[in-house]
Amino acid sequence: MAPEQRNLACGSPSSIDDGWVTASPDSVGMDGTLLCGIAARLEQRATAVHSVVVARHGKLVFEQYFPGYDQPWGQPEGQHEFTATTKHDMRSASKSVTSLLVGIAIDRKLIASADEPVLKFFPDYQAEKQAGWETITLRHLLTMSSGIKWDEARAWTDPKNDEPHLGFEPDPIGYVLSRPVAAPPDTLWTYNGGGTDLLGNIIERVSGKPLEAFAREALFQPLGVTDLEWKAYPKNGKVAAAAGLRLRPRDAAKVGQLVLNRGQWNGQQIVSAEWIAQSIAPRFQAIGYFGSTLFYGYQWWMGRSLAGYKEIKWVGAFGWGGQRIFIVPELDLVMMTTAAQYGQPKEGLAAIDILSNIVIPSVRDAH
Repeated sequence: MAPEQRNLACGSPSSIDDGWVTASPDSVGMDGTLLCGIAARLEQRATAVHSVVVARHGKLVFEQYFPGYDQPWGQPEGQHEFTATTKHDMRSASKSVTSLLVGIAIDRKLIASADEPVLKFFPDYQAEKQAGWETITLRHLLTMSSGIKWDEARAWTDPKNDEPHLGFEPDPIGYVLSRPVAAPPDTLWTYNGGGTDLLGNIIERVSGKPLEAFAREALFQPLGVTDLEWKAYPKNGKVAAAAGLRLRPRDAAKVGQLVLNRGQWNGQQIVSAEWIAQSIAPRFQAIGYFGSTLFYGYQWWMGRSLAGYKEIKWVGAFGWGGQRIFIVPELDLVMMTTAAQYGQPKEGLAAIDILSNIVIPSVRDAH
């Protein structure tokens, strides 16, 4: 096949010098023809997906980009073009990256362990302290089981939705630390971006660096990722640890590959294997957010797909609007999608549909 024809092959990855080794699907035991049906499947689902990236055995084998409507953080909403070098909002997939950074901070002994009390890091907020906070640890924030009164499953305009306060309050950290404790830690799982913003602030306090600077140095530079942004809330200028990361999809897939490789990229240990194992161990039934059949670890989701009458387990980073990083350990596979299904009933359906009905079935060998 002539080189120019090969480049036209459906979903054939671009040759960008970003650290990924690229290969054909067939060379890693995947059916390229089946993967080629992804675009048609998206048409059937009538859903706005911007990118699909697939890696197997540590090699990038498929990427496809689609123009469409988007609401990028801090930019005008409307039609946008997407390519292999276009950054995309990760939204709450940022939470999973923040968890990796906590692990790195613990590896570097900037934080003793995940069992450290949260209040230890905020001596300047003693006045905000509510009864019960002294028993809350970093682990409780990581697993969203702190028990603090928090609700972000409401309409954005509902004053009882806590999440907008992270952006509107002059001091969002103080806002989170002033929440009353509704249940003892480890008893009630509640989706909570405020806890993640606390973790991001703790990283800044122990490292003496802005979160984006620490993330660049400790995680992204070793991954060969240079084109990233970590957005701050426009009103108060505080970094949005829970939602503000923007990455190229290929670079987000590297984060998945890092977890799949137990904290390694290209032979370098970036996060300890022990932290990865702790992070992706199921700890709670995550009831009521992104459905209720999922499990939750340290800011990572665990679920399963049904493919060929067989259950296949996966680990995921989930972001609002359909941002997904799926890690399938038993198939040595990573899939990443970006989308603009913000607040839609169909949010995320395209990603799990493609994963379960095309990408996993395209694997022709189990090794």
